[in-house]
Amino acid sequence: MDDLEKAILISFDEYGAVDPVLKSQAVDFIHQTKENPSICTICIEKLWFCKLVQVQFWCLQTLHEVIRVKYASISMEEKNLIRKSVLSMSCYDSIDDNANAATVRLLDSPAFVKNKLAQVSVTLIFFEYPMIWSSVFLDFLPQLGKGAIVIDMFCRVLNALDDELISLDYPRIPEEQAAATRIKDAMRQQCVSQIVRAWYDILSMYRNSDADLCTSVLDCMRRYISWIDIGLIYNDAFMPLLFDLVSVDGSSDQLRAAAAGCVFAVVSKRMDPQAKLSLLKSLHIQRVFGLVSDDNDSDLVTSISELLIGYASEVLECMKRLSLGDARGVASELLNEVLPSVFNVMLNSDLDASTNFVQFLSCYVASMKSFSPLRDSQLPHINKILEVIRTHICYDPMHRNHLDVLDKIGVEEEDTMAEFRKDFFVLLRNVSRVAPEVTQVFIRNSLDRAVASSSDRNVEEVEGALSLLHALGESMNEETMRSGGGLLSDLVLKLLSTRFPCHSNRLVALVYLETITRYMRFAQDNAQCIQMVLAAFLDDRGIHHPNIHVSRRANYLFMRIVKLLKAKLVPFIETILQSLQDTVSRFTSLEFASKELSVYEDGSHIFEAIGLLIGMEDVPPEKQSDYLSALLTPLCQQVEVLLTNAKFSNQEESTLKIANIQQIIMAINALSKGFSERLVTSSRPAIGLMFKQTLDILLQILVVFPKVEPLRNKVTSFIHRMVEVLGSSVFPYLPKALGQLLAESEPKELVGFLVLLNQLICKFSTLVHDILEEVYPPIAARIFSIIPRDGFPSGPGTNTEELRELKELQKTLYGFLHVIATHDLSSVFLSPRSRGYLDPMMQLLLYTSCNHKDILVRKIFTRLIKDWCAVSLGEEKLPGFKNFIIQTFAPNCCFYSVLDKSFDFDDANTNAEYYGMVLFFHRLLRVLGKFVIEWLNILFGELVVAQKVMYEKFGSDFLIHFVSKAFPIAHCPQDLAEQYCVKLQVYISGSSFGLMTGNLYCPWMFFVLLMKWVRVNLPMQIGRLLCCSIMLDIYLLWRMTTLES
Repeated sequence: MDDLEKAILISFDEYGAVDPVLKSQAVDFIHQTKENPSICTICIEKLWFCKLVQVQFWCLQTLHEVIRVKYASISMEEKNLIRKSVLSMSCYDSIDDNANAATVRLLDSPAFVKNKLAQVSVTLIFFEYPMIWSSVFLDFLPQLGKGAIVIDMFCRVLNALDDELISLDYPRIPEEQAAATRIKDAMRQQCVSQIVRAWYDILSMYRNSDADLCTSVLDCMRRYISWIDIGLIYNDAFMPLLFDLVSVDGSSDQLRAAAAGCVFAVVSKRMDPQAKLSLLKSLHIQRVFGLVSDDNDSDLVTSISELLIGYASEVLECMKRLSLGDARGVASELLNEVLPSVFNVMLNSDLDASTNFVQFLSCYVASMKSFSPLRDSQLPHINKILEVIRTHICYDPMHRNHLDVLDKIGVEEEDTMAEFRKDFFVLLRNVSRVAPEVTQVFIRNSLDRAVASSSDRNVEEVEGALSLLHALGESMNEETMRSGGGLLSDLVLKLLSTRFPCHSNRLVALVYLETITRYMRFAQDNAQCIQMVLAAFLDDRGIHHPNIHVSRRANYLFMRIVKLLKAKLVPFIETILQSLQDTVSRFTSLEFASKELSVYEDGSHIFEAIGLLIGMEDVPPEKQSDYLSALLTPLCQQVEVLLTNAKFSNQEESTLKIANIQQIIMAINALSKGFSERLVTSSRPAIGLMFKQTLDILLQILVVFPKVEPLRNKVTSFIHRMVEVLGSSVFPYLPKALGQLLAESEPKELVGFLVLLNQLICKFSTLVHDILEEVYPPIAARIFSIIPRDGFPSGPGTNTEELRELKELQKTLYGFLHVIATHDLSSVFLSPRSRGYLDPMMQLLLYTSCNHKDILVRKIFTRLIKDWCAVSLGEEKLPGFKNFIIQTFAPNCCFYSVLDKSFDFDDANTNAEYYGMVLFFHRLLRVLGKFVIEWLNILFGELVVAQKVMYEKFGSDFLIHFVSKAFPIAHCPQDLAEQYCVKLQVYISGSSFGLMTGNLYCPWMFFVLLMKWVRVNLPMQIGRLLCCSIMLDIYLLWRMTTLES
């Protein structure tokens, strides 16, 4: 054993028996050896004489890598050596004509070594066949007479060729696709017929003596049938042999399955539909029908199932593509002949998704749409399809307990089944559209059968039948659902009236409630159903179900039902509240709140349902007050007790109290959703008083727990609700609330605070002026101290959580400032306490405007100009603001920023990219026409509006500075500047021509941008021609638009 062999053995150590340092040295050594110019010769020598399989594998792997990567640099002598040696090794030859006892024969090595040898052979074929090594297959074929060991190697080479190059099951690069085409074309011309003859001879010779070898040959043959001449296989010699191999009892299932796979490949061969139909008819496929009635789990049954489904799919495809009556009749007969066996294998065999039987059934159902009504012969097929669906969507009973307790195995099984069922439910909906009555009868019978089934299958069959009914509802429109057409009314009544014996099971209970909810449109218009629905949700089938997952879901679904039925439930309010008393008491009982807190239930859905019920004006005022008081009083008392005892609590108790308070706030918040502002403030002010008292108590939370973020968020959410419910009567509580929320708030909390202020401004407009004047200064002080005025850093390491929060805060701030400006509240910025924050605000807005970060910012400036700059002469509202707008904002935001390269759509950095941008716009304009104009108007509209407003407010002062200062700095010609002034003045004047010119103003701004690009980046002649062409297109488009109007 030399050093290389030792190093290879050490590097292959997988058990940690070798010192890591020694292993690292060995790896380095073999890497250095790979760089040896004679590495191919070294590997060949080792393969001939070394018996160590690790060394053999390493040498073959190295040969494969060198040939694949460095083929062009390998010498001719070494290529000849590799070629000769690989063929000799594959054919069980020795190193020379004399059998050397010391020579190693690789075909005696394990399968992984032979597979690697086949991979090396295929790499040579990739580079050399047929140009250089044209005889590779012809050299191999005579060697097959040496027996099974060489035949097996030949199959491995053909299989590797399919895996590495030919098979379409893997993505291929263009080079591989070209090589595959070249190799297949050469093989068709040279050796395919001889290879097929060899396959036939081998199968005939070894069928009774070596089933494994025949199985390998058949598997290899199956891969090649798709692209060789079908006549080589589909003939009077080969097809009888294949069917004989499939049908003979006593042979191994693997051999019979492999033969069936070859027949399936023949059936799937692409060809003309008329020729395909003749082929399918001549196969007499009925001879294999009986082979699927025995062992349902064997390889043979799986292969026969795939064959039958594939055969039926091909017949159906022929029937779709053939228009002649006789041909379609033949296809229809063949399909009717095979369908019973197809349904049999679908119902009784464990088929996986690879068989595509759902796809076949979908295509078959789609073909039935042309028959209205369905033929009598098709109705049994519909029932069989529905039976297939029901069979395959049922859970395996072995997972019942896992699914009921929903442990890890149960979760995985439920997720898998949910994904698996999707295609079946789509198929079910398609079937219901073709045969609605048959589908509904089948589901009704399935429910009856499931209820009557034995206990060991009862759970799965009931769940499956209910799932079918649930899925059926997706295919129904609202009118059908309301009317209960067909058997639907019977189905819904059966659903509501049946007490399933397995209702305690989680899956059954969940799908039962979901199905009732889906068909509520029918119950909505059928009073007899309402009581049955309420009973189902209020007893142990729903909200009182012992499984927490079911009761939690039932709470949510009940809330949805209340939203839908609402007024129709008024007569049942007393009954509902009595049934929910124990559920509600969980949240109105201090003992429960402190000891039985459930992570699964926050109570919000059930309280929202109650609020929707008792918040209706149909409820008498006295009862409404009693209902609400009975809920709010104990909840508020809980909060008061928890707040009183908070200072005496340890860490664990404090955490529990915080969680309890969160639940109570969420419950009250949800309860308030059922009450309208009109009812609370106008018609029944006593209700409003209760909510005000509740708000007053909950605001104490911010005092006792000022830094607990979850509580602050929950209280903020409740204030949002009270703004909607109490309207302006909430004002007395706002100063205290806003003051507590603003204190020590983090950036994330400031976002929520600004959103609350936005709600107040949008709802009450100038009525909140005094409140806003009070809170804006501390807001500005906090925000402008943490937001950078010159943008956020970029690059690696800058996408931190802190920076993301600041960016979100800045975005929310812009929205907040925009809301202030557009609701006649900009005077807040000018108040004595706020003036100190004008400069940082303006600098931030200016930076953002010039960098085109947010379109809202330019709207803010435009509105401030309107508010703060009067047309008539007089004292300015904000001294210096006019000069700031004219001298800073106008040139920087409305001109320089547009000419800057940063104002680019694709960040193009090269001349070619700029040229491509201009050319693209040119072509886009010709194709899309006025849509491009509209797009440009949106893109530049705010700039245009800003300049229009500045001209209206500042008159000639703005134009003079703009033309005399801004344009010359940008090297804009004087005549172009003067034209711009004229166009802007005419645009503002409002004449008909001016309005048309205004429509062209945005494209003109884009023209300035193009001129900048042309001046800096494009050859002058090309740039001028393109720009002139674009402007001509714009003008012609404008003319056409005006003529149409």
